[in-house]
Amino acid sequence: MLERDLELARLAAAAREAADGAGSVVLVFGEAGIGKSSLVKALPKVLPGEARVLLGECDDLATRRPLGPFRDLVGGVGAELARALTEGGDRHRVYDALRAELRTAPHPVVLVVEDVHWADEASLDALRFLVRRVERLPAVLVLTYRDDELDREHPLRHLLGQVSRAERVHRLPLERLSAAAVHRLSAASELDPAEVYDVTSGNPFFVAEVVAAGGTGGVPPTVVDAVLARLRGLDDGTRDALEQLAVVPSAVERPLADVLLPDGMAALAAAEQRGLLVVTPQRTYFRHELIRRAVVDSLPASRRIELNREVLAVLVATPGSDASRIVHHAAEAGDAEAVARYGPGAADDASRAGAHREAAAHLRLVLERSELFGPAERAALLERYAIESYTVADSAAALRAEREAVALRRSLGDARALGADLRWLSRIHWWAGDAGEARAAAREAISVLEDAGDDRLLALALSNTSQLHMLSDRHTQAVAFGERAIELARRAEDVEILAHALNNVGTARWRAGDPLGRAQLEESLKVALGAGEVEHACRAYANIIWSLLENLEYAEADRFLAPAMELADRAEHLGFLSYLNVELALRRFAAGSWEEAEKYAELGAHDFVPARCPALTVLARVRVRRGTGGADELLAQAGEIAERSRELQRTAPVAAARAESAWLRGEPGAVVEAAGPVFEEACRLSAVTYRAELGYWLTKAGQSVPADSSGHPYALQAAGGLRAAALAWKAAGCPYEHAAALAESPDPDDKLAALAVLDALGAGPLARLVRAELRALGLRRIPRGPLAVTRENPAGLTERQVQVIRLLAQGLTNGEIAERLVVSVRTVDHHVSAVLDKLGVPTRRQAAVRAGELGLLPGREA
Repeated sequence: MLERDLELARLAAAAREAADGAGSVVLVFGEAGIGKSSLVKALPKVLPGEARVLLGECDDLATRRPLGPFRDLVGGVGAELARALTEGGDRHRVYDALRAELRTAPHPVVLVVEDVHWADEASLDALRFLVRRVERLPAVLVLTYRDDELDREHPLRHLLGQVSRAERVHRLPLERLSAAAVHRLSAASELDPAEVYDVTSGNPFFVAEVVAAGGTGGVPPTVVDAVLARLRGLDDGTRDALEQLAVVPSAVERPLADVLLPDGMAALAAAEQRGLLVVTPQRTYFRHELIRRAVVDSLPASRRIELNREVLAVLVATPGSDASRIVHHAAEAGDAEAVARYGPGAADDASRAGAHREAAAHLRLVLERSELFGPAERAALLERYAIESYTVADSAAALRAEREAVALRRSLGDARALGADLRWLSRIHWWAGDAGEARAAAREAISVLEDAGDDRLLALALSNTSQLHMLSDRHTQAVAFGERAIELARRAEDVEILAHALNNVGTARWRAGDPLGRAQLEESLKVALGAGEVEHACRAYANIIWSLLENLEYAEADRFLAPAMELADRAEHLGFLSYLNVELALRRFAAGSWEEAEKYAELGAHDFVPARCPALTVLARVRVRRGTGGADELLAQAGEIAERSRELQRTAPVAAARAESAWLRGEPGAVVEAAGPVFEEACRLSAVTYRAELGYWLTKAGQSVPADSSGHPYALQAAGGLRAAALAWKAAGCPYEHAAALAESPDPDDKLAALAVLDALGAGPLARLVRAELRALGLRRIPRGPLAVTRENPAGLTERQVQVIRLLAQGLTNGEIAERLVVSVRTVDHHVSAVLDKLGVPTRRQAAVRAGELGLLPGREA
């Protein structure tokens, strides 16, 4: 069909770009049966002669094979990559070997990973690694997936979000066939083309199967019927062989097929001739996954169980069999003992590979057979499951498991194990957003461990309590508990606990204004990285970045954000990765890049509570400043989480957002109601940043607040130091706050300068207030403001590019634009170049004219 020819041509073009060193990512997606695999199989015919194609497939296993699609490459890649994949254990070795393989001649290399919606976490991790580097490789990364199977929580979403930020991305959404195309495909048969189209809705696979079924007895109503129609007439031996292979949700390697099929590969000949199977010397697989599923779905449950038992027996008897495959077939066969025996090992393999979701899935299966374990073994499995669930930010599962583990430890009378589990329970309660329960478990952990004779576990419990105090801005208590933990950790020479305790003490001191705090926190990071303690390193990064953001040291925060996200991403520590995305959202929000802020906040605005509250707050504040509505609902959700946390770092930003929203609506009473109580708490805890911001909003509402000598820009504004505040906001790189401070000046020129920035940012509510003030001052010609422009504007400009074109149209130089938006001149240079390109004009003057034609520019009002 013409459509597929065009898609193949685009793939070939990407390969030619890669030959010149310009690598790219190609996304091929659509519903099941839409033709993704057919497109990939046709790819070699259109590639340059020197191109090399590597193909890996993801399987629909109940628990995925770690690095499954990359292990499929063994036999077609170099020795180093093959060894890295088969020996396992070191993911970074796999990454480096993958990168080296994609650089190996002949060029270009086309790496195809099919059915990425079934990918395991370790494979997604490897793909993220490649996506970040593919533009510098002579390679094309082709990913196929079913987009209709992706809910918002699907792990593939994060990878696709990363792909969207790559420089060269080609998207090939595959569409259903038209009625005319179906007519052409069914013309050689005796079927009614209109009926074929009605039954299949143009799905290429459905169409092919219905046509191949021959139409005797009428067109089958579903693809399952179509597949079963093609099975009719096969002898019993062939059908038995097909059914046996069908319960294996992956390609069946030749040695496994030889054992499973009593009559050998010859039994498959008829099925192969009918196009149901593809048989190679190395492996056998169904021509389409839907064929395999149709066969499996047609089997009685008793038959499926028996066939899975056959596969299980062979895998167990074969040295080196993949543990995850054994567990899958054991579960399908209902063999509880096999699941219990092999599941923990499969979880270990997955965890070592960084596939923590798969590790949790294996342990969940094992724990469904918990009656096969004694209390101590069951408690240990529950602990492991809780930790894996915690790592992937499944707080509810982690909490259930850890509670059960604590209950078992109580019955067993092991104080050391009970204390360790109580410490974990405290951490997981905080992770789930319940500060009260976290503190209760923390107190009991110390009480249990004080006399247990284990200084290491006691140190960790003390450090955990220090952490809870630090998070609640109770700095004195945090330092006291933390220093005791540091002493015990140094005595025990335990670098893990030392990193944990240094983190808490350093963060508490830094937030209390002690300059030594930052040094201790950075020491925590150094110790954690040196010891390979990923969780503690991620937490140190997160606390460093949060403190820098609070202190308006945004350029410094940028230094830490990239390596922090790289570490959390590679380690699959999804909770911290989500949190770091929200910190990046806060950074972009401060810079006035609200579209980017929303994008990163959305990544954290789901079920993971520590990230959800600040993410919702960022999303709400963007809406407040844009005046787009919906902020109140978001703040209500964030406020509920904040109240449960009992932490000022959550309650204060929500209160500030509510106060700002109320002030922009002209409701001073609501400002006082939102900011007053939390301001008092911020004063009591000496939380400078929150005290300054909330105090500022109270003064805007006509309230008097105690003098604040902190020098924070909001404190300067509250005291009337508008010029100094504006300079401070500008130096920090906060264009909205800079404009807001200028707007408070009685000087009309300051207000006009502020208005230009607010219009560029799209800050409609504050801009309207400034216009009203200018009219009250008697100005006759006031910028009218931008016309309504949707986010998907006619020129395809980003939010920042719209800001740039509006200032450019006022005749500002790149240097002046950079000064207004508080960014570098080089950044503006890039934006101007992109704007000219998107508008299709060669000069700035023509760009301004074109932007005016598209309604992107503000007008004038008399």
